[in-house]
Amino acid sequence: MRKVKWGVLGTAYIFERDTALGMQLAENCELTAIAGRNAEKADAFKKKYGFQKAYGSYEELLEDPEIEAVYIPLPNTLHYEWTIRALQHGKHVLCEKPLAPSQKEAEEMFRVARENHVFLMEAFAYQHSPFVKAVKKEIEAGTIGEIRYMEAALITSDYEKSNIRMRREACGGCTYDLGVYAISLIQTMLGEEPVSVKAIGSFNEDRIDTYTTGIFEYADGAKASFDCGMVLATEKNSCLDRFQIHGTKGSISSVNFGFNCPGKLSYEIQTFDGRKELKVVETPHNYQLETEQLGRCITDGETPWVTGEFSLSLARTIDRVLNEIGY
Repeated sequence: MRKVKWGVLGTAYIFERDTALGMQLAENCELTAIAGRNAEKADAFKKKYGFQKAYGSYEELLEDPEIEAVYIPLPNTLHYEWTIRALQHGKHVLCEKPLAPSQKEAEEMFRVARENHVFLMEAFAYQHSPFVKAVKKEIEAGTIGEIRYMEAALITSDYEKSNIRMRREACGGCTYDLGVYAISLIQTMLGEEPVSVKAIGSFNEDRIDTYTTGIFEYADGAKASFDCGMVLATEKNSCLDRFQIHGTKGSISSVNFGFNCPGKLSYEIQTFDGRKELKVVETPHNYQLETEQLGRCITDGETPWVTGEFSLSLARTIDRVLNEIGY
């Protein structure tokens, strides 16, 4: 198995918390270089996570001819600039969600990827989960009939004002940070964009949304709702992840579920003919799965699981939600 030589732009917390282990577990990933604005911190990450090289600037890493693919966990407002730069250097890119602050910027990023004949994939790790794929398979198999209503939510702890999620200039707020999960799951299960978007948000004094809820309506009359918020006990690292999908023959509800949780996840099927069944899905580390999948795109010609069409469609819907709440 050929290993793809990866570089990481930045020493962000999400890399430490989640992606580092995923990349270490990925069988086709070689941790080649890490870059940071602080050379000492980059060197510390090199030693801690087993990178071969450390750079004191992002540009130095992009100029390294060994690097084939780049993971970008930078703040939301830096995704566009550094993804474009990486693509122009001929690097394949895995960029954290949300891919860009707007649909227009996301379109430009995919255009540059095409022009440079490289892959760009939005890092929605949970989309690679066999749990999500199992639920989608139930929908496609007609287990609960035609979907009439779905709801999804991701609610987390509140954060101190110093946290980047709480900064307007960094595209902070719960829709950008959390709503993208709930909305993208709805999009995955219903398979289309809503024809109508209605949403309302609660803002703090720094003009970021701390709680947002919305209603989607679809061409066939189906409805969906989402909730996202940073409202639980401050800095307690707690969260509430849930979904329910109701159809013409029954329903599917999350039981033991977290968007990016590994382990034994479960959902319950209830049908109108009396069937009630708990399904358990053994779920590996999602960040491992996304790293391996983009690696296979590079080495074996696979198509990115999180497609450009999916990301652009999601960006359009997020734009509509943000416009609705007056972000």
